[in-house]
Amino acid sequence: MGSIPVTVNDLRRAQRADGPAAVLAIGTASPANCVTQAEYADFYCRVTDSEHVAGIKEKLDTICVSGSCIEKRFFHHTEEMITVHPEFVDPASPSLDARLEIAAAAVPELAASAATKAIDRWGRPATDITHLIVTTNAGAHAPGADVRLATLLGLRATVRRTMIHLNGCSAGAAALRLAKDLAENNLGARVLVACVELTVLTFRGPDRPHTVTCQALFGDGAGAVIVGADAAVQPVEHPLFEMVSVSQTLIPGTEHVITMRLTEHGLDGDIAAKELIPLAADNVEKCLADALAPLGLGGVEWNELFWAVHPGSTLILDPLERALGLKQGKLAASRTVLRENGNMLGSTLIFVLDEQRRRMDEEGDGAEWGVMLGFGPGFTIETMVLHAPDCRKKN
Repeated sequence: MGSIPVTVNDLRRAQRADGPAAVLAIGTASPANCVTQAEYADFYCRVTDSEHVAGIKEKLDTICVSGSCIEKRFFHHTEEMITVHPEFVDPASPSLDARLEIAAAAVPELAASAATKAIDRWGRPATDITHLIVTTNAGAHAPGADVRLATLLGLRATVRRTMIHLNGCSAGAAALRLAKDLAENNLGARVLVACVELTVLTFRGPDRPHTVTCQALFGDGAGAVIVGADAAVQPVEHPLFEMVSVSQTLIPGTEHVITMRLTEHGLDGDIAAKELIPLAADNVEKCLADALAPLGLGGVEWNELFWAVHPGSTLILDPLERALGLKQGKLAASRTVLRENGNMLGSTLIFVLDEQRRRMDEEGDGAEWGVMLGFGPGFTIETMVLHAPDCRKKN
């Protein structure tokens, strides 16, 4: 008589990791083309042939130099590229195919630059990656950037791939949320998250009311994170942040506040700026309370936490800082990334997480618990509660 087979629940338990997912390594990369905010208005008006349009240069200069708190941004597109593609700045000419062709080649290349840094810091071979999540707002191909990236990195043919498109500024947070679930529900999983943003899909002439504002804020960049659970069984691995809990909240009635869509002229959308600006500050405490209370942290003081917040702009950060009563310096990682890179949509939060890691390693924040916040279309708030492992805390 044969032995009694194990149950499905037994099999399920055996397949799951024992312990929380953790960020094991981070890498970032920027394109070579850097434009300072002081130069940007001249650059933009020159390549779009809009010097003659009344008020454009002055408005762009005001936002770039006085209102953005950004010093420089990086771009894959160059003046030479725009000259070759005049349809990018002509609202009467379809340009989506040309933009997507450029992005199809550039997105995986930039992603590979960031991912290679993360893999090197991780200390294990790329072939140990079991899952790959790629997110971008600059792409619409299948096979897509995930396949090309896997080839560039030499990942196994069996790597389990997921593509995320058009999640706007919350894309990085959404990808990390998914990575946590994959790592904790697949024993031995090592998930590579690569978030890549190129504004070549959105670069255009001043044909829309919000175009000038967007041109003053957004830049290009790629961030990569390796996520896994049970890192203690691999001595080479060193958890940077434990990913304790995640949540996502769509603020009711905000579906129109941030929208995105692919059109024959590239990636377009709308931003209801006056409605957008107070949304994070007005709703963040409820989201934080809902996330922290089940963990027994409901009474924590906000200044006792460390913070990794998506810096959409200072118009988002400043009201949020006031609403939470945060001390000066608590959002330093977010402000540093905004200053040095601008808003890189979904990849920005990975840059912030890396900057927060650097500050904690080099300066010692002293906080054991922290929160990562991402903001995206709708108005969506992504919340992740983080824990600093003992090996990273400073005495």
